[in-house]
Amino acid sequence: MIALRQVALQRGTQRLLDNADLTLNDGVKAGIIGANGAGKSSLFKLLLGELGVDQGEIEMSGNQRIAHMAQEVDALDRAIIDYVLDGDFALRQAETDLAAAQASGAAHREAELHGLIETLDGYSAESRAAQLLVGLGFVQADLKRPLSDFSGGWRMRVNLARTLFMPSDLLLLDEPTNHLDLDALLWLEQWLTRYPGTLLLISHDRDFLDAVCDHIVHMHQQSVELYRGNYSRFERTRAEKLALQRAEAAKQQARREEIERFINRFKAQANKARQAQSRVKMLERMGDIAIAHVDSPFHFRLPAADKTSHPLLVLDQAQLGYQSKEGDIIQLDKVNVTLLPGSRIGLLGPNGAGKSTLIKSLIGQLPLLAGKRVPGEHLKIGYFAQHQLESLDITATPFMHVQRLSPTASDQDIRNFLGGFGFAGDDAFGEVATFSGGEKARLALALVAWQKPNLLLLDEPTNHLDLEMREALTEALASFEGTVILVSHDRHLLRASVDEFWRVADHRVEPFDGDLDDYRQWLKERLESQRRDARSDKSERQDQQASGDSREARKAARKAAAEMREKLRPIKKVRDQAEKAMEKEQNALTALEEQLADPALYTDTNRKVELTNALAKQADIKARLDDAEQRWLAAEEELEAAEADLLEAEKN
Repeated sequence: MIALRQVALQRGTQRLLDNADLTLNDGVKAGIIGANGAGKSSLFKLLLGELGVDQGEIEMSGNQRIAHMAQEVDALDRAIIDYVLDGDFALRQAETDLAAAQASGAAHREAELHGLIETLDGYSAESRAAQLLVGLGFVQADLKRPLSDFSGGWRMRVNLARTLFMPSDLLLLDEPTNHLDLDALLWLEQWLTRYPGTLLLISHDRDFLDAVCDHIVHMHQQSVELYRGNYSRFERTRAEKLALQRAEAAKQQARREEIERFINRFKAQANKARQAQSRVKMLERMGDIAIAHVDSPFHFRLPAADKTSHPLLVLDQAQLGYQSKEGDIIQLDKVNVTLLPGSRIGLLGPNGAGKSTLIKSLIGQLPLLAGKRVPGEHLKIGYFAQHQLESLDITATPFMHVQRLSPTASDQDIRNFLGGFGFAGDDAFGEVATFSGGEKARLALALVAWQKPNLLLLDEPTNHLDLEMREALTEALASFEGTVILVSHDRHLLRASVDEFWRVADHRVEPFDGDLDDYRQWLKERLESQRRDARSDKSERQDQQASGDSREARKAARKAAAEMREKLRPIKKVRDQAEKAMEKEQNALTALEEQLADPALYTDTNRKVELTNALAKQADIKARLDDAEQRWLAAEEELEAAEADLLEAEKN
């Protein structure tokens, strides 16, 4: 259990919490939301003991193992899989002690340590670490590469994998999706839903919060308020509260009409029926969303250029990629793209497939390797990407940035414009050097909007943006009259902002006839196909090896067979251990479901607490059973592969 009792917290001159109360029971998955600067990260520091309260007290269950993802990662010359394994400190210590015992010949101590490593699931540690890294977008060839080889975003993925690998009862994740693409995000979503401990998650991705969280903690105006359910339910509940306080009927109706006009234009495309249905569902929720965000500080529009061209931009038989000393590196081939006014396109595709390459080629930043790029006469591009935050002048203010773009614009017009992006009053004259990542992202978006493009290309625009700003951006994109190309892992933004999807994969760019659920299924089938191909390649290599009849080959095969037999022992132990755990959890589940079958448990009001506890226990057992089944399946698959290898080796 985690409990805050009358907690006050001051950071500098800012009061973050004042008489705040919060109670979280073990096993909850709570999303922590609130505007940037509300104190979300400071709450984590309180729980980690890095900060002390100014008033009140914090109570936590004893002996909790806490895993927390650090925001900075050193560029170590250590293989990334070893860096992840280092996250299990107890296992690493046991391995160190085992090496010492083996060196000293302490057989009894060695046996004890083997047992300890088995208890710590040490024999499956490397395969579990590899699964985490692959799930987050790395390939097998990356696992032995040093951390220093990777960019900052990829190091954060390694850091996330290390955090997930740590044995924990309480998992604290601060914006874990910021450096993920959609594929890795979907994988992480599934992993967290199976996590058996208590999860506290800071995120501004509403779909991610909906899928993972069963509670929402809203930090607002120096208070902390707990809501049951996911983020969508939080919006509805908050909307009900605010609707009693504010008369927003006229404003809400205007916004509904705006979205309705957008949907009508969208539904006119008969071949996009599934996406039209998704937008209709958004409209059904629009009333709740509008009320829940009435106190948002962000209200802006994205004006489009007065003139346009038809078409705006064409790529004809284009080859996209990079030039190197070794020759051209082709990422996308035979690309034929025609961008028309009013098009709204979301780019989908695996990490590294070429989505950013396509965008850079469209804007002319990356020269084509072959083919033609034909811009329209009145093409005016607005481009947002994360690297643009680094190009901001840190010695200047938001006001100065806009004024440099339009020296003749009036001071009041600039201030009014910046106010919609959250830079109201004196904030428009604050130095960029003091800004947070979210504030810099808002300013970069404002500079794009000020230039009134008719082609807007956004590459992961929601990184660093809080939920209120994301909602404002969603609404602004809905009413933008130009052409939009969007890469984002924020599924709510994609559903609300684009009319069609393009799939970037296998060196091709082609229309994707489906919605995000269809794309999830395509990803799953693609992964299964890749696994089958990998097994087929492995089998072919084994066949080639078996055909060798030299004495050295037979000797090597016998040695390999002996090594394989040795490797079977720990795998069998893991499988048997998982099988025993499955049997134990299944028996417990059967007994509990017999208890839940009692009709009196549901009708007797005096047994409400008993029913609640039983249902919670049922969910906990199912989670443990699922985890045991996953471990058993993984071990059984590994064992089958190892036994097949052994059989082949023994034939030699």
